[in-house]
Amino acid sequence: MVEALRAYGLLVRMWTRAAWQYPASLILMTVSQALITLMDLAMVGVLFSQVDALAGFGLREVLFLYGTAYLAFGLADLAVGNVDLLGYRIRMGTFDSMLVRPASTLVQVAAEDFSPRRVAVLLQGLVVLGVSLPMVPVDWDGTRVLVLVGMVLSGAVIFGAIRVLSAALLFLINDVAEVISAFTYGGNMLTQYPLAVYGQQALRVLTWVVPLGFVNWYPALYVLDRPDPLGLPPALQFASPVVALILVLLARAAWQGGVRRYRSTGN
Repeated sequence: MVEALRAYGLLVRMWTRAAWQYPASLILMTVSQALITLMDLAMVGVLFSQVDALAGFGLREVLFLYGTAYLAFGLADLAVGNVDLLGYRIRMGTFDSMLVRPASTLVQVAAEDFSPRRVAVLLQGLVVLGVSLPMVPVDWDGTRVLVLVGMVLSGAVIFGAIRVLSAALLFLINDVAEVISAFTYGGNMLTQYPLAVYGQQALRVLTWVVPLGFVNWYPALYVLDRPDPLGLPPALQFASPVVALILVLLARAAWQGGVRRYRSTGN
């Protein structure tokens, strides 16, 4: 693990230095990325210009959910966002060269072409969350602060693990980019709003099948002191770290299994 983190840090540093060779281009891409992500926030404003609440959650609470979701997604996107390009590397044969290098293939794929412009997504989530914290009617004690920190970190791990799990499908089926986007960017979109608005059946799927509910929904129920629409045990509101660990183990097994089955370009 230590060697993998060291290798990841060296690769990120190398690609960051390469990106800064063209500072004007990097700044323009970062600004454009920020403007694109602002459209999601604008949609929240348009929505609440027509309604007062969503599933009992007002604008302040939705901004809290939006900020935590975007911050967690931004951290995951920054760390492992490039695994989405695994299919391209398999088609072009460049993944083969990674197999003979003295570093984890997952580390190499995640760090290759690393770009600081992804920080734009992270900063937007941080700003929205910072604005929403003093607005939500919450008595911030030590437990709620810990749950908030754990929510963001666990959410980032959950998003990252789901991203790796989805990318591992590319070892078997090369053309599943839309499936990956549905679980990654689609998951980010879902968690920006109260999951109760999607109905109880969808909420059950987002709890037990694709556990996006543990990104910020269940911890937020505790922080905001809201009842669980499904009436599930309150302990689930603290289960995000456990879910994150389970998904990491599944993602690790899926990636390793995919690498073992890999038979070079054209498989």
